Amino acid sequence: MRVTNIALLGHKDHGKSTLIGSLLMQTGAATQARIREAEEYSRRLHKDFEPAFILDSFAEERLGEMTFDTTRAEIKHKGLAFALIDVPGHEELIKNMISGASYGEIALLLVSAKQDEGIRDQTKRHLFISRMLGLDRLIVAVNKMDTVGYSQERFEEVERELKTFIFKIGFAREKVHFVPVSAYKGENLVKKSSRLKWYRGKPLIDVLYDEAKNEGGKQEGALRIIAQGAIPGENDEFVVGRVVSGSVKVGERVSVLPSGGNATVREIAVKGKKVRNGIVGENVALKLDGNFGRELRGSVIAGSNHKPELKDKVRLKIFVTGKFGKKTFVKFNGVDIACRSVRILHDIDTTTGESHSTKKAKVLEAAEAEVQLARKVPVERYGITRELGRFVLYSEGKFAGIGTFD
Repeated sequence: MRVTNIALLGHKDHGKSTLIGSLLMQTGAATQARIREAEEYSRRLHKDFEPAFILDSFAEERLGEMTFDTTRAEIKHKGLAFALIDVPGHEELIKNMISGASYGEIALLLVSAKQDEGIRDQTKRHLFISRMLGLDRLIVAVNKMDTVGYSQERFEEVERELKTFIFKIGFAREKVHFVPVSAYKGENLVKKSSRLKWYRGKPLIDVLYDEAKNEGGKQEGALRIIAQGAIPGENDEFVVGRVVSGSVKVGERVSVLPSGGNATVREIAVKGKKVRNGIVGENVALKLDGNFGRELRGSVIAGSNHKPELKDKVRLKIFVTGKFGKKTFVKFNGVDIACRSVRILHDIDTTTGESHSTKKAKVLEAAEAEVQLARKVPVERYGITRELGRFVLYSEGKFAGIGTFD
């Protein structure tokens, strides 16, 4: 069964963990033991039952009511599986948010309808990052509708304000959906709510289902395997790696980059068994004939007639989390590559989407930058192959940002 990764975005306290907890219960994915445990914690804290406690595993998270790290929970609906990736909404945990969102295929943003909460800078920052990371399908769940009397007027007010920003940063109108919900009350999640009779659309899980079906119809693209190294076989070495695009078959002629060597695939193994083909998502072991070099980790195996570009200078859009010092490097497909220079061309305000001529990287903002690497690497636009268009930057040993080549 194919699993669609859903990245949950949003400001802290807007209800992501509560939403997942309610969905786990309403789809039957939460065990009775887990529900009883959440009920017991709720009693200890003198609270009404809190669905978020089904998800938040650590006592300090329950006490602080804030999710610290990315959390993954799986639900099923109409024969499809969804992995809900709850990413932290607190500004100080932005690195964890980026890590979680980078695995998403569809973005699910929670925005509180409460008058004193609503759309915040962090709401917009999460949207900006998700679009920058290539997420193009967006579902906005306007949450806490129970706190505003299930008001259609308030829902439409949030929708109007947020749409302006969403379309400005590059989301297409036909790929954005707004759904009113109450995660705490479990309203309009799996079944249509009688309290939201004015809403003519589907409940949240059916909107997710429709988008997942559309997402599943994407073409695989050209062959791209990220090599992880080599292991010994009976008579020769096998190159091991993960197929991130396309497929590979026995007898195919391939190129290994950046060495530029060519080889023929003589044998393919998946999970220790010989196969004729390796497909997207599989870890494969390939026996190759040819001269392709021995520095394999981080190399890309591609079809010999359709190769990615080799570049040592790349123009990136970077979300900045730290300062760029003298000792800056990028992590690219598991390999550290030194940066000779990082030249900021202009900065971008992540809460408005506006570009400015300032040539300084501001923390928690974005920037267009030209990065000179110490050697050439195989790159491709992020929108085509994520793994070949994403660069994680470190400076003076600390996480400094994530950049995409598009």
